[in-house]
Amino acid sequence: MAAPTFRAGCLWLLSPRRAGPSLSPQLLVSQTRRQRHDHQPDARPTPGSPVAKGLLATQYQRGLFQEVFPPQPAEEQLIELLQPSRPPVTAYCGFDPTADSLHVGHLLAVLGLLHFQRAGHDVIALVGGATAQLGDPSGRTKAREPLTAEQVRERARGLREGLQRLFQNHQELFWAEEEGNRLGSAHFLDNAGWLENESVISFLAGVGGHLRMGTLLSRQSCKARLSSPEGMGLAEFLYPALQAYDFLHLYRHYGCLIQLGGADQLGNIMSGYDLVSKVTGKDVYGITVPLITTTTGDKLGKSAGNAVWLNRNKTSPFELYQFFVRQPDATVERYLKLFTFLSGMEIDHIMQVHAKEPEKRGPQKRLAAEVTKLVHGRNGLESAKRCTKAFYYNNVDALESMSDEELQELFREAPYIEMLLEPGTTVLDLCRKANAIADGPKGYRDITVGAVSINHITETNPDAVLILGQHILSNGLSLLRIGKRNYYIIKWLQLSHEE
Repeated sequence: MAAPTFRAGCLWLLSPRRAGPSLSPQLLVSQTRRQRHDHQPDARPTPGSPVAKGLLATQYQRGLFQEVFPPQPAEEQLIELLQPSRPPVTAYCGFDPTADSLHVGHLLAVLGLLHFQRAGHDVIALVGGATAQLGDPSGRTKAREPLTAEQVRERARGLREGLQRLFQNHQELFWAEEEGNRLGSAHFLDNAGWLENESVISFLAGVGGHLRMGTLLSRQSCKARLSSPEGMGLAEFLYPALQAYDFLHLYRHYGCLIQLGGADQLGNIMSGYDLVSKVTGKDVYGITVPLITTTTGDKLGKSAGNAVWLNRNKTSPFELYQFFVRQPDATVERYLKLFTFLSGMEIDHIMQVHAKEPEKRGPQKRLAAEVTKLVHGRNGLESAKRCTKAFYYNNVDALESMSDEELQELFREAPYIEMLLEPGTTVLDLCRKANAIADGPKGYRDITVGAVSINHITETNPDAVLILGQHILSNGLSLLRIGKRNYYIIKWLQLSHEE
């Protein structure tokens, strides 16, 4: 159930207990899997394939859902289950509140749920308010720092609000009711609601007998930790059992058949499959989504220390926008398929235009706009664009239209100084009151040599009197820069109109 930490890998469809219906031997997913192994990742569906328009096939082709594994019968059964003509199913993904915000590393799991919802299926976003108190050992070399119950509750609230915001933005900005299409329902749950009411004795008696020690010990995450100097605590060892119980609970109460998660969650997903199938005799499935890494191949996430957060108090809309604008040409087409709802035809057109005009960085800007709008809404996207114009294009109009909050987000490290404007205040007065230059002749000289700018305009006269509309914008702000990178935000508390 951990907050999905992803490793590029496979879409795992866990082997069911019974064979599915017989389908055409030219199954899209099987064919595409073979083609990928032959280094043809852009293979298109076989014309006339019975699954060419199915959810699984479409997202497998785009790269959001990866290879189907293991045997063909499981593959066929899930493909058939997700056909547009079939009744809706329920899928879930879990997010442990190890932080109070989602980050970009979670987005593909959320998008997986959204694609299920767009296909008419029902989805559950599950916050691990109980499991987070144990800590998921998957992909970790040592135990997580323990969290207090209050910390977990506060972080769970932040995650739940972030998830709800994403689903709301999607419905309002990316979904159109057309031709009777049904947007599946979305539920936001916390496993503390059932796990905290379960006694240890009843849990072990009801669940423990169905999960085999040998299987749990054989999981790679368990083997790696047991062989490490720190070893593995009982709480972490039991984590997969609790996550498996989540799957069983959601199956019983919501009819949930599918769990989404990162590739490092395969062991936990298998434990859930084992438990549900043994207790109920029914088939359930797992789907993994790929890992998002930096251009140097490092994993994005809180543990790696390079998280790009989806909460504007931690990462502003501008910073999120710029993260995607900076993506290289080598990854931008893949990211358009993974992170947006644009059709394949539209993405192809965007890339064709880009081939003719690469200097405009059209795909990167469209990618950044789509993701920022999903995360922060239309207002967040407009804010990101204003900040971009103000910061990179020295656009005074954009700077003048910015709010205090946007300026502070744009220049997070810049001191924010409230200052009273007095008649005759000069450039030198401003710099000294802001403690932006050295005292004495050196500070004076810094201005004369052009090291100071106000609102993107270089000032070389220390004795120039500040002018409303030029040095002080109509929003009551001034952006002072010393050198190339030292910014100061000045908020004028009172604009005097005295002569």
